Amino acid sequence: MDPHAYKDIRTKSGHTYHTFVSLATDASKLTLLFVHGFPSTAYDWRHQVAFFAKAGYGVIAPDLLGHGGSSKPLSVDHYVPSKVAADLVDILDQFQLRRVVAVGHDWGSILVSRLGMYYPTRFAAFAFLASGYCPPLPGFDLKVVLDNQKNLAGSELFGYWLYLAEDSAKSIVDANFESLLTLWYTSDPKLWKTVLAPPGKLETWLRAGKKAPLASFISSENKARMLSDWKKGGGLGAALKWFKVMASDLIGKDDQAVQNKLKLEHPVFFAGCARDHVCVAKPSEDILRQLCPNGTVQMFDTGHWVQLEVPDKVNRALLAWIEKATPARK
Repeated sequence: MDPHAYKDIRTKSGHTYHTFVSLATDASKLTLLFVHGFPSTAYDWRHQVAFFAKAGYGVIAPDLLGHGGSSKPLSVDHYVPSKVAADLVDILDQFQLRRVVAVGHDWGSILVSRLGMYYPTRFAAFAFLASGYCPPLPGFDLKVVLDNQKNLAGSELFGYWLYLAEDSAKSIVDANFESLLTLWYTSDPKLWKTVLAPPGKLETWLRAGKKAPLASFISSENKARMLSDWKKGGGLGAALKWFKVMASDLIGKDDQAVQNKLKLEHPVFFAGCARDHVCVAKPSEDILRQLCPNGTVQMFDTGHWVQLEVPDKVNRALLAWIEKATPARK
């Protein structure tokens, strides 16, 4: 991704978002807003950015609040989805972009879901990778969710959220970046079953400085770039505040404003990952079938990082869906 294409965009909230910007070169093509998850930056969209920009589409890919080169406010209140969604729309406003497809991965899927709830007229369609459409969560209680996951799936899937939401996690995470990176981008997706899903295991892994085999789709150059991004602005402590939102009552309170907006009527695409053992595809597919009447599901035989593992397949699938779901304007 060309570093000269990044702009530091200040939103009405006062936050600055380090954002990759490539405006459409074909007037008939719309713009794609790419929204990453944890512990990523816009760089995780490098293959999609290159593909769609070359095809004439506009591309907007920000480092989210707390990540990379974007602002890192201290108060967790700034990280609730409604406020970050407002910032993302503000970025689109500054470029006068009105016909946009939002594409989310991981935590980004929660944000993209809220964009559909709060700003439905601003978007033509929504795509979700690995983690699917997330309906409103009023009254969300993470410990109850973990208990339900254990009863239904035999294991908590998001057990690591509890640790990453603790104040003590920052120093351990920042002291063990390589251990974290090789686990998050491991070549062995099954490792997530034993290290991320059960509560308490991630802390043990990081404190021991353990390392996993790195996925083949992460080159030494990619690794160096990601570690550099993580170190910006004092490490990953601010990015961890997203977990505090989910582990506290903030997400439940924030979602009260949209608690009745269950259905997403727009065209929706879900890329399920057959070997993702945390963001398990079947529950997301079931939600899409129930709440997204204009939904499309496509399964990929990958782990969590589908856009990095099989970028050509993902790009072609997204392009085919976009062309069908949002016909070009003449």
